[in-house]
Amino acid sequence: MSIWATLAGTALGLVIGGPLGALAGAAAGGAVDAMRARATNPERRRVAFSIAAIALAAKMASADGNASAAEFATFQRLFHVDPAEAGNARRFYDLAKGSMAGFQAYAIQAADLLGQGSATLEDLLDALWMIAAVDGFHEAELAFLGEVATILGFDEAAQARIRRRHLAPAADDPWAVLGVEPGADAAALRAAYHALVKRYHPDRALAEGVPSEFIRVSELRMADINAAYDRLTGRRR
Repeated sequence: MSIWATLAGTALGLVIGGPLGALAGAAAGGAVDAMRARATNPERRRVAFSIAAIALAAKMASADGNASAAEFATFQRLFHVDPAEAGNARRFYDLAKGSMAGFQAYAIQAADLLGQGSATLEDLLDALWMIAAVDGFHEAELAFLGEVATILGFDEAAQARIRRRHLAPAADDPWAVLGVEPGADAAALRAAYHALVKRYHPDRALAEGVPSEFIRVSELRMADINAAYDRLTGRRR
């Protein structure tokens, strides 16, 4: 069953509770708290990541006061929204935009459920950066990204590393992509590359409970990591 079909069913708010569960329950037409204890940990993580991704993406798009159609289209592309499920995705997205809970509440619960500073949350943060980039970065969006990153457990050094992947002039800098100093030797490049593959490979995301529909960010990052390593080592894949 696709994650969108799961979110549209009755096994929603039961899985995670809190502000994310409340949003899920609203989409399903009501909470089912009595069943929450029966949810397994993998199911909790799968649904928690999905709802957090939808909620924070919607809040991200609204941060500058103009949630554009292009931003929603980017959300659909990043999270593999099948055309048959577009209505369900749109319903959750619109509910999140207009929900009473602030983005901080969603980010706090996501960090609690998915592990502060985890690679899974970095996937989510990267997706928010990609959505913000659609119509150029606004001051309100950059402030939003910084506050969300802090809540999700990323310190200043980690946030700087993530920013370098998205902001010019370092957005396509292979040294920045691999997180090494310019001029690093072959051994340092190889060590950095293998560490990044271990942390960010899409198989890791799936093993940690990220739904298959939501691994596009991991796939894009791995493509960037491979391309950066190729450029700096002359490797031919």
